[in-house]
Amino acid sequence: MDNERGFNMTTVACSDVEAARTALRGVIRHTSLDLSRTFSKLAHNEIYLKMENLQKTGSFKIRGAYNKIHRLSPEEKRRGVIAASAGNHAQGVAYAAARAGLRATIVMPETAPLTKVMATRGYGAEVVLAGQIYDEAFQRAKELEAEQGATFIHAFDDAAVIAGQGTVGLEILEDLPDVSTIVVPVGGGGLIAGLATAVKALAPQVRIIGVQASGAPAMYLSKQEHHLVTIKEAATVADGIAVKVPGSLTYDIIRDHVDDIVTVSDEEIAGTILILLERAKVVAEGAGAVGLAAVLNGKIPGRDRKTAVVISGGNIDVNVISRIIERGLRKAGRRIRLAMSVPDRPGTLGKVLNTIAGLRVNVISIYHDRIGANVALGQAEVILSLETRNEEHSAQLLKALNDEGYAVKILGQTGD
Repeated sequence: MDNERGFNMTTVACSDVEAARTALRGVIRHTSLDLSRTFSKLAHNEIYLKMENLQKTGSFKIRGAYNKIHRLSPEEKRRGVIAASAGNHAQGVAYAAARAGLRATIVMPETAPLTKVMATRGYGAEVVLAGQIYDEAFQRAKELEAEQGATFIHAFDDAAVIAGQGTVGLEILEDLPDVSTIVVPVGGGGLIAGLATAVKALAPQVRIIGVQASGAPAMYLSKQEHHLVTIKEAATVADGIAVKVPGSLTYDIIRDHVDDIVTVSDEEIAGTILILLERAKVVAEGAGAVGLAAVLNGKIPGRDRKTAVVISGGNIDVNVISRIIERGLRKAGRRIRLAMSVPDRPGTLGKVLNTIAGLRVNVISIYHDRIGANVALGQAEVILSLETRNEEHSAQLLKALNDEGYAVKILGQTGD
C-alpha cells in the first residue's frame, strides 16, 4: 500500500482508473475516436480508430507513467526514477519526470529505434542502452535501481501504471457509449488490463479483444494455457510489444476481464501500417497497428458491430517505416524485382523496356551486366525493380515477357 496516497499496489479497480483520469486532466490529450468508412467497409463493421498515436509523446504510455509519478511520495521523488523501455514508456516517463522536476534514468534496448532514443533524451532523461530486447534492458534497469536508490517505474506490471492506461477505456465509453467491441494491442498487458478494468465495470457487455504479434505471443499463450507463460524469443516488427515475460498483475486482470487474445503476423502488421498511411493518412508504429491488422485480416469474429480499435502509438523510425513500406508493397504485388538473361545485342534492353512501358509498369531501377563471372558469353544479365498496380498487373507483365521468350526469375526482397 502507498501510505502517502492510499493507493493499493496489488489490485486495480475502476475507481483507481477514474482517479487517474482526474490526475491526468490538463496533462494528456483526450484523443479522438474517429469513424473510418474505408476500414468499416473492408471489415464489415463500424470501425472507430482511437488515435493514441496523436497523444503527447506519441503513445498512450504517458498516461500510466504520469499517474505513477504523480503518486510517488516526496522522498521517492527526491531519489528520482528509473525505467526500462523499448521506447514509448521511456518517453512517457521522461516527459512525466521532467514535468514533475525529477531526475530520470531510462534503460533502453540497444535495438531501440533511434527516434525513440533521441526523443527520450530530448525530454531530459539520461538514456542507458543495454541488451537486445525489453527484458534484457529491464534486468539492467533493476541493477541500476539498486545502485542508485531510484524508484522503478515498471512499463506495465504496476497498479498505478495500469490505472493510468485504463483512462483510454473511459474516453472510448464517453465518446461511443454503444461500442460493442474494443480491440487493444498487447505486450506486457498494461494497456488492456487497465482498459478492461474500467470498461467491464461500467459496460460489462462490451467485448474486449487483445492482439499480439505472432513473434512475441507471451500473453496470448498465457491466456490459452491458463497460467503465466514466458517465451524464449520475442522477434517482431512491433518492437513496442516484443515482451518475453508478461506481467503477473496484468495477467490476472486479463484472465478475468479480457474476452480473447489473437495474434497477427509481421506481414499482416506491415500491410496494415501501409494501408493506414495510404488510406487514412495515419502514421502508426508496428505495435500501434496490430489491432487494426487483426480486424482487417479476419481474426476477430462478428459483423455489423461498433468496434473501437486502439492505435496505441506512432513512434516509428523513418528507416524502419521505409523497409516496412517496401515489404508491404511487395506483399500487395505492387513492387516486383526480376532477373533475366537477354542477348547482348544493341536494342535488346530497349525492347524489354518497351514491353514494360506498354503495360504501364513503372521502372524504379535497372542493373545491366554483360561481363560478370556468371554471365554467359553473348548474354547480359538484367535486374529490374518495378512498380505495378497489384498482383494481377505483375502477372500480366510476367506473361508478356515470357511470351517474348525471356526466362524471367522473380527475386526475393533482398535479392538473390
